[in-house]
Amino acid sequence: MQTSSDRHEYPAHWEADVVLRDGGTARIRPITVDDAERLVSFYEQVSDESKYYRFFAPYPRLSAKDVHRFTHHDFVDRVGLAATVGGEFIATVRYDRIGADGTPASAPADEAEVAFLVQDAHQGRGVASALLEHVAAVARERGIRRFTAEVLPANVKMIKVFTDAGYTQKRSFEDGVVHLEFGIEPTDRSLAVQRAREQRAEGRSVRRLLLPGSVAVVGTGRTPGGVGRSILDNIRDAGFTGSLYAVNKALPEEVKELDGVPAYRSVRDIDGPVDLAVVAVPADHVPEVVTECGEHGVQGLVVVSAGYAESGPEGRERQRELVRHARTYGMRIVGPNAFGIINTSPGIRLNASLAPDMPRPGRIGLFAQSGAIGIALLSRLQRRGGGVTGVTGVSTFVSSGNRADVSGNDLLQFWYDDPDTDVVLMYLESIGNPRKFTRLARRTAAAKPLVVVQGAGSAPQGHAVRATQLPYTTVSALLRQAGVIRVDTITELVDAGLLLARQPLPTGPRVAILGNSESLGLLTYDACLSEGLRPLRPLDLTTQASAGDFHAALSRALADDACDAVVVTAIPAIGEGSTGDAELAEALRSAAEQVPGKPVLVVHVELGGLAEALSAATSTAPEPGAKASGARRLRPSQQLPPPVRTEEPAPSGTGPRLIPAYPAAERAVRALAEAVHYAQWRREAAEPGKVPEYEDIDEKGAARLIDGMLARGQGLTLGTEETHELLGRYGIAVRRAVPAFTPDDAARAADGLGYPVALKATAPHLRHRADLGGVRLDLADEEQLRRAYAELTELFGKPEELRPVVQQMAPRGVDTVVRAVIDPAAGAVLSFGLAGAASQLLGDMAHRLVPVTDREATSLIRSIRTAPLLFGWRGSTPVDTPALEELLLRVSRLVDDHPEVVAVTLEPVVVAPRGLTVLGASVRLAPPPARGDLGPRTLPLY
Repeated sequence: MQTSSDRHEYPAHWEADVVLRDGGTARIRPITVDDAERLVSFYEQVSDESKYYRFFAPYPRLSAKDVHRFTHHDFVDRVGLAATVGGEFIATVRYDRIGADGTPASAPADEAEVAFLVQDAHQGRGVASALLEHVAAVARERGIRRFTAEVLPANVKMIKVFTDAGYTQKRSFEDGVVHLEFGIEPTDRSLAVQRAREQRAEGRSVRRLLLPGSVAVVGTGRTPGGVGRSILDNIRDAGFTGSLYAVNKALPEEVKELDGVPAYRSVRDIDGPVDLAVVAVPADHVPEVVTECGEHGVQGLVVVSAGYAESGPEGRERQRELVRHARTYGMRIVGPNAFGIINTSPGIRLNASLAPDMPRPGRIGLFAQSGAIGIALLSRLQRRGGGVTGVTGVSTFVSSGNRADVSGNDLLQFWYDDPDTDVVLMYLESIGNPRKFTRLARRTAAAKPLVVVQGAGSAPQGHAVRATQLPYTTVSALLRQAGVIRVDTITELVDAGLLLARQPLPTGPRVAILGNSESLGLLTYDACLSEGLRPLRPLDLTTQASAGDFHAALSRALADDACDAVVVTAIPAIGEGSTGDAELAEALRSAAEQVPGKPVLVVHVELGGLAEALSAATSTAPEPGAKASGARRLRPSQQLPPPVRTEEPAPSGTGPRLIPAYPAAERAVRALAEAVHYAQWRREAAEPGKVPEYEDIDEKGAARLIDGMLARGQGLTLGTEETHELLGRYGIAVRRAVPAFTPDDAARAADGLGYPVALKATAPHLRHRADLGGVRLDLADEEQLRRAYAELTELFGKPEELRPVVQQMAPRGVDTVVRAVIDPAAGAVLSFGLAGAASQLLGDMAHRLVPVTDREATSLIRSIRTAPLLFGWRGSTPVDTPALEELLLRVSRLVDDHPEVVAVTLEPVVVAPRGLTVLGASVRLAPPPARGDLGPRTLPLY
């Protein structure tokens, strides 16, 4: 509870930028005494009907007393928030704490009355819903747990705001007024509502950028060359379907156009709306341009200007101010230091980028933080796609530069339900919000493939990222858990993207291999084994194989129920009567169409034109015997059967099915392996499992223990007894270890525990280091125990240095380690591996985000490379993995239920053929890190 000394301090952390339902932005902030004129102006623009709904009576104007009341708050018992655009109020909300007698409180209570007022011109934009999320978060911070509201029955819009929020409500009707009461603690339903609104709003904010009806390029030179003029030319040459304007404040009055494009000295001078402005002026002049755009009603900006965070601390502050300035007017920004944006849709044809050529239209959404990588990706897709439109080209492209505002998360929100995008490719130099990215990636990947190259090094200077304590490999594993297809290079990014865009997902790992090169077939076979696939014996058609031979062999392979995918290897034939590239491409395409549910890939050598021919082979096949484009007529022995016509859609929903070609077997197989793993993830994601309930878990008792322990300090590692007690509340038993500071102590401990026992040194440098001799096992009697004690002290020093303990022997089994940690950026992570060198030296650990379901616990155990040791490797006895899965689920529940438990380590956990034993445990408590994903929707300021 706030004290009298700080009740009136301005809570700057309540300020936030939000995206509204239509994709525009607004700023939410506390109302202060300086807002009297803004409040009066705002109220004057509200209709009489809205005023009546607010005050239940005609209320044409605010009195001086009203203005004072609505602008003077203590930020504890009385709080007012305003949503602003352009610095002016568009909506307000306030709460007043209620006392036990139902009157405004003089003493704090946990209930408050809440009321809204939204300017009529901004109703329907989701302003009230956003304000409700924020005022609820403020109220929770001030100890309020419930809101009440009184609404006239005719005010259906406001009633809907409350009922749609997802909180559990009580409703009553008395004296002609609807009385609502609801708790404001987040619930699963309220979070689901909030995230659905977030997706729609952020997706629409990107749509406003990528589907503009009019574009102004600010900073266009009078002569060709320069950044602004180049972008203007690129937009014009791409055939942009909307209105295009050139803007340069240095233009003479008599210049009215540049190469046929209407030209103006200021955005303000343009007669008509401007949806998007591309800003290409020096950084010092950008603020003036932003103001002009905001006052003219521009919806979004692409800032290609440099001189921001990439240039150092001064530039970073300039960048933050740029974002604040743009959001003041409801605009979102791509950039600064951006390469630009592209939309190849025939209805848009927007190339607002520095790419000189418009990419081929297609079904791939492409995001690259780096302009250089963006150019490389566009070039490779263009080159690999041949001359075909509709599948292998790009739907939309964004290069975000410094990613000060619009980020990869925003693009995922857009592409998730974009009907023109079937596959998403992303090059990420940094992840600004890993927790949110993982959540959005999981949802996107369940609908369409998401392939990501993630930078392994430190973030570029222009990128602000949330600090993570997790290793790079752990973050990569978590992305894979979320369904992300993680690749290491942009070559692999394109390889995987082309396969996923062109072909159906494989239903399993069985691969048929056929072709006219025995050596290339064997290379492909070995590559499949290396990637964990199950290749069938390669079929060698010999170098004399005709197009008809390829067609027949591929048809047989695809019809085989033991085959899930086919890799065709092909080298160009030489000599009279050899098969032409176009002829072979048509044969393969025709055969592949007969079984549309299985993917087909081609491995070729880059001597002929097979890759181009495959790209040119569309789903409209020539009639039997007709000439293929660029090929001679087939001989009678090579006549192909007519293709089987099918209504089966293209692999990602639309367009022709095209066979991707790869210049190396390893590249083709790696792409296929990624598709196999992704298909398996899709099947598992359809049935994610459940988080089981355990009757012996004492969640409330654990909470009391944690509160009492944290009362002693901000962060602490629990002692042995406290650790055992807390874990015991979740049904996790830790085998007792008795300190033994003398040989007699050790003997007494062993008598109490029962032989055989283990003697362990628990000093930090010897803990879990059996290889150093700090652990002696299977001590059967007191004589052996005392001899071992003497050896340890002789080798390693005095008992007070060794910290020896005696512990009863556990049943023999496999030593494992279970860890959980709450990372401030990624969230709670559960990790599992074998104890010792496997995890410490080789890094063989598997990871899952908490909470873990039963299916995820099962897959977690099987994800490590050394998992066979748990399942009877080389004749050993399998261990009790169901007991291990239960332990993982209990640890997951502990850290999920109590975010104050920031770290748990169970090591070793000996898993025997029946049951398991936890021999060592440590727990660390601390105040939980802030959970931005549980609070109201906000736009970050990087």
